[in-house]
Amino acid sequence: QVQLVESGGGLVQAGGSLRLSCVASGRTSSIYAVAWYRQAPGKDREFVAAATWICSAASYADSVEGRFTVSRDNGKATVYLRMSSLIPDDTAVYYCAVKTVRSGPYNYWGQGTQVTVSS
Repeated sequence: QVQLVESGGGLVQAGGSLRLSCVASGRTSSIYAVAWYRQAPGKDREFVAAATWICSAASYADSVEGRFTVSRDNGKATVYLRMSSLIPDDTAVYYCAVKTVRSGPYNYWGQGTQVTVSS
């Protein structure tokens, strides 16, 4: 079992920045990859970014490419999503998820953290 807790969300003006954190606990040695998803009101959950657990390779949705960065605190089971040049369309609940099997689904999810970008 892996437990995930996100934090760092809040209200920010357009053009601003936020850094979300995702702290993993439990069987963190079993984690293969981590991802961030988001869900805006009335919309489906959408992929934002993903990386291997050591963050050696990252991928991003086109909508956030160049503005968001995934990183990890070396030695800690904490992954970050650095968000800059935020726009109102980035407003959503952001979720951290991990997978323990390379070819499997993201099977552990956090509870989410709200990000609101005002215009």
